[in-house]
Amino acid sequence: MAKRVAVVLAGCGVFDGSEIHEASAVLVHLSREGAQAEVYAPNIPQMHVVDHVKGQPTAEQRNVLVESARIARGNIKELAKLDVKGLDALIIPGGFGVAKNLSTWATQGKNCSISKEVEDVLRAFHAAHKPIGLCCISPVLAAKIFPGCEVTMGHDTECDGRWPYAKTAESMKELGCRHINSHVSEIHVDPRNRLVTTSAFMCNAPIHEIYDGIGKMVQEVVRLA
Repeated sequence: MAKRVAVVLAGCGVFDGSEIHEASAVLVHLSREGAQAEVYAPNIPQMHVVDHVKGQPTAEQRNVLVESARIARGNIKELAKLDVKGLDALIIPGGFGVAKNLSTWATQGKNCSISKEVEDVLRAFHAAHKPIGLCCISPVLAAKIFPGCEVTMGHDTECDGRWPYAKTAESMKELGCRHINSHVSEIHVDPRNRLVTTSAFMCNAPIHEIYDGIGKMVQEVVRLA
């Protein structure tokens, strides 16, 4: 039977929601692996709405579930209705929505809080020993909830503009986690916590390299499931 994988989104658009290319890559690779994606998002207001041309917040208000439905082509469920018993794995793509709508990382960094719905889902998959795939900024969720876990967000030092978010990787260590430096096309597997992570757009890399790295993450998540 096809593996059923929950994909949790945080809106639609890199600066205030899920990173669209990452979310699409996850869905494409799940399809290629013969897995069935089930898309979820919390039914909550976004922290704010960003004009993606100007890069500036606007006065507009949007809902995370409604915006995420754009990526899911309308086939989406409220995160509160997710039942881990009928699912085999969980994947959360990146994008600033993870740090703004699923958590308060964008404003509070390592002192952030995680949305209760999101934390409950992560803990449920973890307790059931079901694999969790995280890319880009989303490994911060695991780092905050599962002390001592191993993740990769790429590199923890800047190098010729290639790793603009290197300080975030450094923060993983401050949370008591082990950060593994890796190339954008690589993944890291934490077998004890069944976490599979990859850097994606934490790296200033060609989009096909990001797509390939996410593909490896998806393949490993499905294999572990």
